[in-house]
Amino acid sequence: MALTRSRAAARRRRWTAVLGVTALAVAGGALAAPAGAATTSQSVEFQTRCVPPPVAQIPPIEGATTAQITVDKTSPKVGETVTVTYTVTKPAASNPVDLALPADIMTPSGKVVLGGAQTGTVTVTGPKKNPPVPGKGSFPAFSMTGTFTATEAGSITLSPGDYNIHTSYLMELDTPCTVLNPPAPVSETVVASPVTSPNTRALQLDNATGDPGVRVTVTGSHFTPLTEVTVVGRAGAAETADKMTVTTDSEGGFAARLKVNDPATTGIVAYEGTAWDPEKGAGPAAYKVIVPAPPNSQTITAAVTAGELSMTQAGDAVQLSSVDFGAGGAATGALQTVTVKDFRGGPAGWSLTGKVTDFTGPGGAIGAGNLSWTPACTAKAGSPSACAAGSAGPVGSGGATLASTPNGTLTGGEFTVDAQLSLDVPAFTAPGSYAGVLTLTLS
Repeated sequence: MALTRSRAAARRRRWTAVLGVTALAVAGGALAAPAGAATTSQSVEFQTRCVPPPVAQIPPIEGATTAQITVDKTSPKVGETVTVTYTVTKPAASNPVDLALPADIMTPSGKVVLGGAQTGTVTVTGPKKNPPVPGKGSFPAFSMTGTFTATEAGSITLSPGDYNIHTSYLMELDTPCTVLNPPAPVSETVVASPVTSPNTRALQLDNATGDPGVRVTVTGSHFTPLTEVTVVGRAGAAETADKMTVTTDSEGGFAARLKVNDPATTGIVAYEGTAWDPEKGAGPAAYKVIVPAPPNSQTITAAVTAGELSMTQAGDAVQLSSVDFGAGGAATGALQTVTVKDFRGGPAGWSLTGKVTDFTGPGGAIGAGNLSWTPACTAKAGSPSACAAGSAGPVGSGGATLASTPNGTLTGGEFTVDAQLSLDVPAFTAPGSYAGVLTLTLS
């Protein structure tokens, strides 16, 4: 009889444990959204229905779930991969039993719903990790991550979708949770931009000088086939009256005999469309109209030589601030100042990008995605180009833009580029020095 009572008691303890695990499965485990996630997202609330496994004998739980979606990049180009994090910050239920639940028994998975310019779902999963939950205690948050490839240009919305909790404690159980009135509110929006092909259009002149009224042969290549092209003289940024149109051949080439009369003409350009566009044009190719000098005169000339696009940096080492072992948090510092000099004098702008490796140390590695920056860029007075700082956010191994200047009729200048750095160090990271390499590329 004593043995029978012992087995019955064990069975009761077992079922109590199963009920507790199932309740945890409804609400989740614990992981904060990863460091470096974009901050443009918003927390949203939506109604969910979570159905525990039949063996638990718990009725479905309906209630409000609060969640937030973040991404590693909010402005991807078409073809780029976006990492999505779906974080349930406030589950719909709490632990209904007095039994304390152990750590690391839960593995979440789910879907993020895409809308707008691109539709579909993103599969997300989370690690098997959660803190202990006291009896009748509130459940902590949990996070799931996944990726998708931007295939369409435009605004792509991201909304929380259904999720499932798999628990591994005494039994392997699944608890699916569905959105009652799909789709849930939009939590994040990314704007995908189309991939632009590099401009390979080119011009050549048969002569760089000529008397007024002389025709110069202008040869163009790599333009759009069978398209009308304007060939025109330039005086600085302004067009002169020396102008004609020509149609390209089936391979995008042309040869135009442009008559140059205006002594102010200093170059020749060619472009598709109704007005100059550096993305659809080529030049200027230098040209000088030689005006006969009056008697008893001397012609004085000077040349401006094009330079290079280059960069220098104030140093090659950055020491971030220290963080406490138990608390973790942000280790902050400043990028060594970078000076960019664009002395080319052409129509092309430039872009300065950076990517970072994982930070390795005695405790393993801190992910590259944990490093974020807030860029700043200042143009020296008199610079033809305006400098735009990159977006604040994670750097990561995939890279991010630190600063750039746009294409234009005439570009160039000297620029000072800086950034505030922040490395999110997880709590209880093993003490010691952690180092990663940030590589900057100017193009």
